[in-house]
Amino acid sequence: MGRKRDAEAELNLPPGFRFHPTDEELVVHYLCKKIACQRPPVPIIAEIDLYKYDPWQLPDKSLFGQREWYFFTPRDRKYPNGSRPNRTAGKGYWKATGADKPISPNGSNRIVGIKKALVFYSGKAPRGVKTDWIMHEYRLADTNRKSNKGSLRVIIQIE
Repeated sequence: MGRKRDAEAELNLPPGFRFHPTDEELVVHYLCKKIACQRPPVPIIAEIDLYKYDPWQLPDKSLFGQREWYFFTPRDRKYPNGSRPNRTAGKGYWKATGADKPISPNGSNRIVGIKKALVFYSGKAPRGVKTDWIMHEYRLADTNRKSNKGSLRVIIQIE
């Protein structure tokens, strides 16, 4: 919890501040800026390798949040030449659920990002036990765009 309090103090946030961005705001104002090596409006999203942790360890790794936590993380591939992402994490894995949701700016048909919902399962696939941990992964619609570190970057929201 110390890291979270330090970040809140450094940000000098006013009483009652809530970080509750829309899908569009996350993609346009945070993810696009991160990938372009620009400063975000508020440095409130921690950068970690999310897949090294179980979801219950993540709240302590975040910079801000009580019921939702946001992270920048690399999106690694399961196989070096494949397109399938590696979803193994800690003592389990994240499993996609439902269809991808396109993210478009209000009043536009242009898709700027994609939102994917995932659920954490404890254990090894396919016999994992479903948990209540939910992840929303936000990625740019332009999958050819790489971050400054060479791998695709995504924003993760954990609930």
